[in-house]
Amino acid sequence: MSIALNVITGFLGSGKTTLLKRLLQGESLGDTALLINEFGDVGIDHLLVEEVAPDTVLLPSGCVCCSIRGELKDALLGLLQRRERGEIPAFKRVILETTGLADPAPILATLNNDVQLRGRFHIGLVVTLVDARHAALQERLHPEWLAQVAAADRLLLSKTDLVDDCDQLRKHLQALNAGTPILNTHEVDSGDQLLLGEGLRSSTPALEVSRWKLHQASSTPSTHGAAQVCCLTLDQPLDWVGFGVWLSMLLRCHGERILRVKGLLNVNASLAPIVIHGVQHCLHAPVHLPEWPGTDRQSRLVFILRGLDPALLRRSFEVFSRRFAA
Repeated sequence: MSIALNVITGFLGSGKTTLLKRLLQGESLGDTALLINEFGDVGIDHLLVEEVAPDTVLLPSGCVCCSIRGELKDALLGLLQRRERGEIPAFKRVILETTGLADPAPILATLNNDVQLRGRFHIGLVVTLVDARHAALQERLHPEWLAQVAAADRLLLSKTDLVDDCDQLRKHLQALNAGTPILNTHEVDSGDQLLLGEGLRSSTPALEVSRWKLHQASSTPSTHGAAQVCCLTLDQPLDWVGFGVWLSMLLRCHGERILRVKGLLNVNASLAPIVIHGVQHCLHAPVHLPEWPGTDRQSRLVFILRGLDPALLRRSFEVFSRRFAA
């Protein structure tokens, strides 16, 4: 059984370290291995019980905290080996804290593409912290900010006490990544499944899909800063193989400009819908829902784009739908 890897990302100064300090003082992370950049940054000295290895400590809650000195792959495989040897508790999930300038896409691609990691780990949730005070400036100056927001399954607002009103920021974030839950960091409790859940890999994937609000998607592309949101629909059932060829070619040619894709598909050979989602070049394994969420059987796709004309995407899809419709 593969282990969920949840990613906590966010721009420099967004409050990832503050959040982790608070979570580590709770008791519900006992079945979690935490991968961070530096122990000192998180300030866990007062929580330290014992040093398991030079880069690994065991906290009172049973949470394993590991400092990443090398590649992510080495850190993950090292955790598995120590668990198999009985040197650390049998953790059920891993939480990875990224650096502030990290684009989440390469992390997701590592898990999907590496033969040693694939099958042992899978992406659970991507949680992005957004600094409410500096979000507008960071979005304007740093492309990583948009990549982090687009990749998010959960958005957490930090420093809300330093601004008068977060309504406009919340509306902007919802326009960029529709349906993604937005919470204030002080509302997140260490056992909150909005943070520690597994998204589409959970026991109720339909609940996650319902949050995407694909049924409310507009057919008119909308522009939000440097990003454009493009929604595509298809009334008749589609051919899975043909669709897969089209999407694979699209991501191969324009992956870096497709920050996120989410879709609920009516496939010819399936009585229930198939759910897809991906970040840039990285497309996750499709998920089969047990039934349709409602009576609408229309295939629906939402793309978050940067530097790609939605009209070209729509034209390509229309050509596909004529050639590959089931």
